[in-house]
Amino acid sequence: MKETAYNQINPLIRLKETELLTAGQYDQLLAAESIDDMRDLLKNTVYGNYLQEDFEDNFEYIYSKEQGKLYEWLYQMAPEPEIISIYTSRFTFHNLKVLTKAEVTGQNLDHLFVEDGRYTLEAVKSAIHTRVSSELPEILMEAIREVLNYLEESTVLQAIDIIYDRTFLTFQRQLAEKLGYADVLAEVMSFIDLTNISIMARGIVQKQTETFLSTVLSSSGSIPKSDYLPYAESTLEVFSTFAAATKYGDILTPLIDSETHELDLVAFERVKDDYLTNIFNKSNVVAFGPLPLLSYLNAKEVEWKNLRLLVVGKKNHFPAEQLKERMRSVNGS
Repeated sequence: MKETAYNQINPLIRLKETELLTAGQYDQLLAAESIDDMRDLLKNTVYGNYLQEDFEDNFEYIYSKEQGKLYEWLYQMAPEPEIISIYTSRFTFHNLKVLTKAEVTGQNLDHLFVEDGRYTLEAVKSAIHTRVSSELPEILMEAIREVLNYLEESTVLQAIDIIYDRTFLTFQRQLAEKLGYADVLAEVMSFIDLTNISIMARGIVQKQTETFLSTVLSSSGSIPKSDYLPYAESTLEVFSTFAAATKYGDILTPLIDSETHELDLVAFERVKDDYLTNIFNKSNVVAFGPLPLLSYLNAKEVEWKNLRLLVVGKKNHFPAEQLKERMRSVNGS
């Protein structure tokens, strides 16, 4: 589809961007001495309607509802729904994992359902229970059937996460290739590569086998899966050297401890998010195509992550400096 197809929605996205929390507002929230102070600072933002007395205990509910409303609106407005799915599919797959576990264990886990703006709780539950659906795409149905078929012969519930996580990354790659935008494909490929690096590093720490790692790593990134597997029986120090030699060396090298020579896996997740955010920074000077929309979606997700961090941190009296170190980048800063 031509980039001019986004001419109508992009001005609306620019207006939405004015509602995002600014760096100055984050500074005020960091300096807030209590949850009540945070509530006062958020009164004149898009979160104002949700600021009940116990909002800090219901932030996940508030976030889910606000997210669902936004995604539903974007699905109605976007000329290519696959652009929205680049972001919402991570929540779709979360729901598949949760509701599949509910199906096979007999538990009610409806409260863990997250609004993705496209597939209702009832639609996903029905697809899992009946193994057929007129709403979910075939790649999702194939993943559901693969999981349920596996569980007919095994009681290892970890397979639910493994199969869905692997399919999620494949789904991301397929969406990006179908859309055909170079910037979108670059973001998705980097997301997959960095996810694989994280999986491999944590697998080494957990002493996972090569067979297990071969199962959970994605083949959809730009770095071949076969490049990771020789490090399965190695140490995190050796794998960190490999990771620093990839095209992501600029962001990974500073995360390697000078004494242990190992990647800081806690800081890795923040740096990963910041790297992906910076891919979209060029949207500030791009008026056409899907980049402004994707940039806004990314900025909104970063905002939710930062707010969650601040709410939990203030509730548990974490120092402001500690919270600031863990916050995701806002507009590249």
